[in-house]
Amino acid sequence: MSATDATTLTPTIAIIAGEDSGDQLGADLITSLRRRYPLAHFIGIGGARMQAVGFDSWYDIRELSLFGFAEVVSHLPRLLKLRRELIARLVAAKPDVVVGIDAPDFNLGLEKRLRADGIRTVHYVSPSVWAWREKRAEKIGRSANRVLCLFPMEPAIYAKHGIDARFVGHPLADRFALVSDRTGARDFLGLPQNVPVLAVLPGSRGSEIKQLGSAFIEAARKVATLLPGLRIIVPAANERVHATLKQIIGDAGGEGAPQLIDGHAHEAMLAADVVLLASGTATLEAMLAKRPMVVGYRVSPVSYRIAKALNMLKTDVYSLPNILARASGMGNDVVLVPELMQDDFTVDKLAEATLALFHDSERRGAIVAAFEQLHLALRGDLEGHAGDLAAGAVAEMIEAPRHG
Repeated sequence: MSATDATTLTPTIAIIAGEDSGDQLGADLITSLRRRYPLAHFIGIGGARMQAVGFDSWYDIRELSLFGFAEVVSHLPRLLKLRRELIARLVAAKPDVVVGIDAPDFNLGLEKRLRADGIRTVHYVSPSVWAWREKRAEKIGRSANRVLCLFPMEPAIYAKHGIDARFVGHPLADRFALVSDRTGARDFLGLPQNVPVLAVLPGSRGSEIKQLGSAFIEAARKVATLLPGLRIIVPAANERVHATLKQIIGDAGGEGAPQLIDGHAHEAMLAADVVLLASGTATLEAMLAKRPMVVGYRVSPVSYRIAKALNMLKTDVYSLPNILARASGMGNDVVLVPELMQDDFTVDKLAEATLALFHDSERRGAIVAAFEQLHLALRGDLEGHAGDLAAGAVAEMIEAPRHG
């Protein structure tokens, strides 16, 4: 089918996004698909970014934003009821394709049920099969007709199980320049050019910050007492996060006091010399900003015991920069990023590791060079963008001949 013919189609495209990162991926996907199908109708679950580009969200995206095993279990009856209602509405709507973005615990079951009803399904953002049990790939393949992968090592894992998976590039790799602009970021945030700067990102969800925030802030304050002139900046993802962080930071001012800012997490990373942050997508963002970092995380004791008892984790590193470095061939024992997890997640250890990076300029330079290599590897197509590549893979599903 030609591009001209495609513009006359009126597909119904369902998208189910979980959390803020899924909302951004969904918005990029809708924007790219809209160029192919100006008359398309987009339905499902999405956030403000998706709605801003013409998405009809049937439920609040926060319904799917949960943190850890324990929280998921406590909300399970509500989530199952929501999924049943959503499946019924989607079966009635008969979309041309359903795209589940991340949220695998919710989306894979939904995709499997819809696929059984003859609706084509795509899962966008592969679960971490390289870290959490490769055999999960088979389960994902029973749910999704196609898997869209953000990391280049993932399609080969699915291929071993006969599953159609495409590396479409990571959208964040398109949003960061290969060579970062510290000067511009500091000017934007009103920071001096000649002082050390530490960016602190304790998470993007209220539950995370309540559990992790105090340790991060205390560690940053401790670094400030040992590093004269240090400026600490703490970007808040939204109003609720801002309120929680403000309560943790308090009103104490003076030299070394953390400076809370609204949004601008990327600018905060770019402006920093070192980033102290929670494990998660933000570690990838700091890597793409080419900023040395210290990563910390701690889940509830219940969640941790479940993961250990089930032997779920198949890697001894947790942060995406370390995982990607090993997958790219930099070495099976390489550790670019210090990781302080669970029992090691203490104020003293966070402060010590952060201060060590400030004092070792040679190490920081080597880390930046490695991050530049990894950035290039995450670009799915040097002439395209992740949203466009993902849209192309979804469009193939929409336009492919139907059998039976």
